[in-house]
Amino acid sequence: MGEGNVTEINVREVVLDILLELAKGEEYSNVLIAGVLDKYDYLEGREKAFIKRVCEGTIERRIQIDFVLGQYSKTPVTKMKPLIRELLRMSVYQLLFMEHIPPAAVCNEAVKLAKKRRFSQLQGFVNGVLRNIARGKESIVWPDREKDQGAYLSVRYSMPLWLVEHFTDAYGPEACEKILQAFLKRKAVCVRLDEGLTDGEREALLHAWERQGAAVSGHPWLPYAFYLQGAAGVRHLAGYEEGRFAVQDASSMLVVEAAGIRPEDTVVDVCAAPGGKALHAAGKLGGTGQVIACDVSRYKTDKIEKNRARMGIQNVDIRVRDARVRDQSLVGQADVLLADVPCSGLGVIGHKQDIKYRVTKESLTQIVSLQKEIITNVIEYIKQGGILMYSTCTMNPSENEKMAEWICDTFAFEPVDMTQELPEALKEQAERGMVQLLPGVHETDGFFFAKLRKK
Repeated sequence: MGEGNVTEINVREVVLDILLELAKGEEYSNVLIAGVLDKYDYLEGREKAFIKRVCEGTIERRIQIDFVLGQYSKTPVTKMKPLIRELLRMSVYQLLFMEHIPPAAVCNEAVKLAKKRRFSQLQGFVNGVLRNIARGKESIVWPDREKDQGAYLSVRYSMPLWLVEHFTDAYGPEACEKILQAFLKRKAVCVRLDEGLTDGEREALLHAWERQGAAVSGHPWLPYAFYLQGAAGVRHLAGYEEGRFAVQDASSMLVVEAAGIRPEDTVVDVCAAPGGKALHAAGKLGGTGQVIACDVSRYKTDKIEKNRARMGIQNVDIRVRDARVRDQSLVGQADVLLADVPCSGLGVIGHKQDIKYRVTKESLTQIVSLQKEIITNVIEYIKQGGILMYSTCTMNPSENEKMAEWICDTFAFEPVDMTQELPEALKEQAERGMVQLLPGVHETDGFFFAKLRKK
């Protein structure tokens, strides 16, 4: 059965219901889509793939889709009935980005769904708008790049205009466009192999993944980091149950690499879930010392515990702790403190497209005060001469460079040169003790980290 006929099991209606639920703004798309796919686990693989692709694509391209609808619909998108709006959006996504589905099938199925969901009076409207877009999609008038670069980038890459301006102001127009391009690329899964594997064990694992249908490529900076493209569910991969690898972005691995962890160190990770950096740090200790991994709720610490148990790591003490409330038992204990603080998340829009619609200028300002509250509290855990690794998964100077400078000015810390621990490609940034990674410019998510020493 081809994707043009998937309605026999109503997968388009499943997509519509997911989009209507997401429009309420209470759930993130990756969580909701995963839950629905679990519920409909009996569907064929290609049907589940259709649901995932159309949901994710419609969210990802919403600004571009709404721009097109604005040219072909007399009713503004904001004034449409919610169900009709989401039905048109998902249909336009199929017309513009899924060329192997016949346009007639897209239009017909949308009309049937409008009728089934008791919008018979709008069948003609739905049909007319979609057929006009199908006929005229080659002659859509996009914003003129020369006249209005911001509007062009906003529509072309489906990014709110204020965020286009934010990235341009912070990193320049060329880097801004690379970031926006990277957000729309299909994401490979990045994994960290257990550094204790022998060369033979590593090679056997990589070959097993290739036999399972994954395209495997090594990361240019870290010998234990690999990208997997086309892997059908990480949990089904060879070595997962045995704890041979963890899913973790290379940017997060670099934080632990740069920390310079030595045998017998005490490492405290104050915002540790799901545990990637904490478990990586425990691996660096080679069974000596200890990692104390904290997070705010049992739900979050359970994630760390699951990964710790799967990877068979012993020297990790997991605690439910709010990073804003001081744990007296930790004062003066940390040789290395990992603080991957809550942030605006702009660096991971490629994985979580909803972020770009939810974040606001106000929220960028508000998050800074939470970060300062956390740092003011946990900074007491660091020994004299100890290291703070401050990090975020965002691209916002106020949360990043300016925050590192504030820490140094307020608490008598100093930046530490990281050139010995980091790849040559990052030398210039590493020398000053702060690194901002940009998707499309670097082979990572958007991420910032600073290495700061207590004087």
